Amino acid sequence: MKFYDCRTAPSPRRVRIFMAEKDIEIPSVQVDLRNREQLTPAFRKINPYCTVPVLELDDGTCIRSSVGIQRYLEERFPEPPLLGRTPEEKGRISDLQWRIETDGFFAAAEMLRNTAQGMKGRALTGPVDYAQIPELAARGRKRMEVFLQDLEPLASNAEPYLCGKSFSVADIDGMIVVDFARRLHLEIDGVATRTWYEKVAARPSADA
Repeated sequence: MKFYDCRTAPSPRRVRIFMAEKDIEIPSVQVDLRNREQLTPAFRKINPYCTVPVLELDDGTCIRSSVGIQRYLEERFPEPPLLGRTPEEKGRISDLQWRIETDGFFAAAEMLRNTAQGMKGRALTGPVDYAQIPELAARGRKRMEVFLQDLEPLASNAEPYLCGKSFSVADIDGMIVVDFARRLHLEIDGVATRTWYEKVAARPSADA
């Protein structure tokens, strides 16, 4: 297998932490997003969507999303389970992962990609160029503020993790969104959120 990565991007980090928790080592290839290597003809052959991460299997099959890669690795390397053991756990974790991705990742991306000078003309990932819209950046900031507020009651009920006694992909994705928010200079005011975040950020895998 081969893992197409970018050390500075949040989406590949979701998979790196996932792999670290499972003690999986996969050879990686760094894709230079800053210099738009993802848009080159060579990389388009690997991923026509022009995004990372990508997991290329031994038979040449490519899985082109963080969630898809996580699912594949969970099936190949089931221990420790990060997507849940029981049907109830799996449902709860998937439900929260969807919410974190929709209300957290997408909001942060909306905010960043519509303001960053280096992303001018690239307000959306993918093969098509889109102009930045400042109003969407303002909306993304508001969405992020709401997400961080909503994270506080979830963290308050952590047992000690977001979906119960076991660390899961929900904790991985939630931690990365909080890091994304801090990078965008958004304050994390909730006491429970800070307590939960410090716990998960202290895990060795967080440095992956």
